[in-house]
Amino acid sequence: MRIVVQEAGFDAGRELTRFSARSGAGDPGIGAIVSFTGVVRDTAKGTLEVMQIEHYPGMTEAALTKIAQEAMTRWVLGDVLVIHRFGQLAPGDQIMMVATSSAHRKDAFEAAEYLMDYLKSRAPFWKKEILRDGAQWVGARDEDEDALGRWD
Repeated sequence: MRIVVQEAGFDAGRELTRFSARSGAGDPGIGAIVSFTGVVRDTAKGTLEVMQIEHYPGMTEAALTKIAQEAMTRWVLGDVLVIHRFGQLAPGDQIMMVATSSAHRKDAFEAAEYLMDYLKSRAPFWKKEILRDGAQWVGARDEDEDALGRWD
């Protein structure tokens, strides 16, 4: 398991290659590797200049580790990768990446979805949209909370 919280950008292709080499190539029992890369999305009005993401070092890594460990207990996984950025990100910038490996695709896909849902709703990041005409904190969305219900 590898958990990374960083300000710098990352190369998703390089990270996936590294993850695959570490968790797939060396284990003949791995039959699936799933990855997802999240990108900062502009507002519906196209007014987002920057997304400011804040966190508490130490607390954030511990929370992400707990989420990843829970995924590893729910599904049979070979490995998990979580990368999440903080700082100022523009529309189109990569914000996070999740990768899972497993013997079977169902476990790899479901675990990746679980991680994405919990990172979106439970990871201790605070997001502020800096818009052309002001700024606003991003609150919890009902649909993100509803997505967690399928994992109960």
